[in-house]
Amino acid sequence: MPIDCYYLPASAPCRAVLLTAKAIGVELNLKRIDLMKGEHLTPEFLKINPQHTVPTIVDNGFALCESRAIMTYLVSKYGKDDSLYPKDPQVRATIDQRLYFDVSTLYTRFGEYYYPVIFAGKSFDPAMLSKLQDAVKFLDVFLEGHEYAIGDKLTLADLSLVTTVSTLHAMEFDLSGCKNVLRWYEKVKATVPGYEEIDGKNAVAFKQWADTLIKK
Repeated sequence: MPIDCYYLPASAPCRAVLLTAKAIGVELNLKRIDLMKGEHLTPEFLKINPQHTVPTIVDNGFALCESRAIMTYLVSKYGKDDSLYPKDPQVRATIDQRLYFDVSTLYTRFGEYYYPVIFAGKSFDPAMLSKLQDAVKFLDVFLEGHEYAIGDKLTLADLSLVTTVSTLHAMEFDLSGCKNVLRWYEKVKATVPGYEEIDGKNAVAFKQWADTLIKK
């Protein structure tokens, strides 16, 4: 029975879940949620996810939100092996650290810089830009000497981080000073299954959507 996945294609966290499902060959029954129309606030959706956020999955009655939790769940339950999320405690802990870094630092600072401009009509804040630049530099340091986010093999850390970086790139954020990020980004784009269809074109769609809101 396919897993229901409530999502928005332009959302970076949603794209990370879709990349994960593609990588492990899991079928998702995609249910698009239009946040601008308030479809995430319907009684039916609130019953599934009181936080009313996407992505949210329902797997045979089991509901789960938060993209990184969904990613680790899908791989733990449906992965043919543990390559994307190895059971070795130190490797797994490092992947978890990168996932937490993405959600709590990199993606959060992306939102703090861009979302007030996109959704509230405010001006770009130089202080928030500086914090975002620092976050990207942290990632650049993490990537030093590695093909991928934590070593020489693709893991869930890459699938999460790349959706944030691709959105930054689409928003024309200056990545030129972070050579490790740029090198890694090209590597991931070339090796992740279904990358362009799932992430590449939808990062661009996010930029196009953001531009329409900013112009208003």
